[in-house]
Amino acid sequence: MDFQKIKRVENPDFYLDVAFKRAKNKADLARSESKKMKTRLSKSKNIELQRLSVIKDTLQSHFEKIVKSFPSLDDMSEFYKEMIKNTLDYATLKKSLGAVNSAKLVTGDIFRVYDRKIKRCQDLKKINDYRREYYGRISSIPKRIKKELSYLENARKTMRKYPNIKEGMPTICIAGFPNVGKSTLLAKLTTAKPEINKYPFTTKGVNVGYMEQKYDKVQFVDTPGTLNRFDKMNYIEKIAYLAMKYVADKIVYVFDLTEEYPLKDQEKLLKRVKGLDKEVVIYLSKTDILNKKIVDEFTKKHEDVIIDFKEIKEMDFI
Repeated sequence: MDFQKIKRVENPDFYLDVAFKRAKNKADLARSESKKMKTRLSKSKNIELQRLSVIKDTLQSHFEKIVKSFPSLDDMSEFYKEMIKNTLDYATLKKSLGAVNSAKLVTGDIFRVYDRKIKRCQDLKKINDYRREYYGRISSIPKRIKKELSYLENARKTMRKYPNIKEGMPTICIAGFPNVGKSTLLAKLTTAKPEINKYPFTTKGVNVGYMEQKYDKVQFVDTPGTLNRFDKMNYIEKIAYLAMKYVADKIVYVFDLTEEYPLKDQEKLLKRVKGLDKEVVIYLSKTDILNKKIVDEFTKKHEDVIIDFKEIKEMDFI
């Protein structure tokens, strides 16, 4: 799901300015086209009806684009629903989108009222009065949803930071302590180019890469964090946890025996990962700088451990 496509949500004055400018241009064009009309009344009706119609169409178009550019909340996967619930106010987001959609419908209702009034009107002065009334009522619509528009723009900024994890694709999450070699493994397995540093840190984002298999692609997600209590996790760690819980078909857990993190702590984290009830593959990183005896002792304890990333490439993830 690509959240980069969500359109920027502007303030009410922006939409009104665009609508009224287009209406003025349309009225100027209609004025020149109305010269052939016999009566002043018919000319005035034609100009004002086109003016009002353009305002209605412009506002409705903007409102519709806002609603359609946001993903359907009801149709979202559990992963993204949980993402929204933990980074935004789900109810407020849904209510705000509903308010914009309602504004679109009300815009059409108001236009139909004044469209009928002007078509039936036989008084030039009254036509101008109807136009002013219409302007006042139509201007109030975006202003009434000012708070909702502002919330949607803030939601858009938050959702743009969500990782683009493809649904329906075999997905492998890479887990382990910071700087144990997760990003390096991701780079070896896929075409991704994650940021790799030589000091302990929590990945600034959730890195995603893809590996071609014979008949399909496999999606790898580099997940930072140490699975503390959910309410203690930072923003990125929550995304990582939710990816492992809702998206992962398998998890590759990376061990590092270079003593940066005590083995007992890495074992505890492995236990937490296994608690997600997903198939877990154990990978031992940095074997090129480890003493062979240390590697042998570890492989005796974890008989299924993989020490060559190429074995992961050859696994059947489909």
